[in-house]
Amino acid sequence: MLDTKLNSKYKNFLISNYIIVGFIILITLAINYLLLINIGFSQNLFFPITISLVFGGLLLYKYLSQSIFEEFHKSDVQIDDLIKKTLHELNTPVATIKMNKKMLEKNLTSEKDQKRLQRIDESCDNLLELYQHMEYELTSKIDSVKTEKFDILEIVNKSINKIEDIKRDITIVNETKSDFLVGDKYGFLIVIDNLLSNAIKYNIPNGTIIVSNENHVLKIVDTGKGIDTKNIFKIYDKYFQVDIDTQGIGLGLSVVKEYCDSNSISIKIDSKEDVGTTFYLNYEKLLG
Repeated sequence: MLDTKLNSKYKNFLISNYIIVGFIILITLAINYLLLINIGFSQNLFFPITISLVFGGLLLYKYLSQSIFEEFHKSDVQIDDLIKKTLHELNTPVATIKMNKKMLEKNLTSEKDQKRLQRIDESCDNLLELYQHMEYELTSKIDSVKTEKFDILEIVNKSINKIEDIKRDITIVNETKSDFLVGDKYGFLIVIDNLLSNAIKYNIPNGTIIVSNENHVLKIVDTGKGIDTKNIFKIYDKYFQVDIDTQGIGLGLSVVKEYCDSNSISIKIDSKEDVGTTFYLNYEKLLG
């Protein structure tokens, strides 16, 4: 719904802008024609008159378009406020759940009940993370994302810890070494989350994932199904899925590619069917 409204506002903005530009061009051409007819064509006068009219047209455009630019900016501010209010209001019920969970912990001795409370606690963390992701996605579309210095090892460790409960029988070997980058830290975490999630999703039973980095290239290797050669160039397309029976909607790798393209990260893939897939992320341009 929100995406539809944004598209509608953007479409109205473009239409209004095109109308104003067309109107100014027609007026400029008409005045230029009338002046040349009345004064008579003269090479000495043609360029000064034309330049003056173009300059006047730009001033008129600035005046007429000011209102639609203000309206468009106002929409961005309203969306930003909505995000902040939603996140702020979300903290209250989550904090209440966590507080009551701690109180219940004191009275429950059953190991099964303790595990249930632990799952509640983890679900609260996942809910907060989901809204953090929503904030990031919307903010990245309407505003500039904050850049900061971070260690790639910290990001990989955090991502591996997050998927600990869903990795099943997959063995994850982390050979990543510290390397400091300057950029969009949270976006980089989303990239690693998606790549590791895919490596688990398409892996074989009792498979392996190896994460390592060397010469400022992060490598994620899996022993999965691999990708058919004919699909290699489609994997970054939105909603494309190699296996339609696998859970998901096919957005993961398109998000990865979009981030890498926007942040000067070179991404390459090497895949063989029934052998596995390797992703290479060259982050040399982000070194800090």
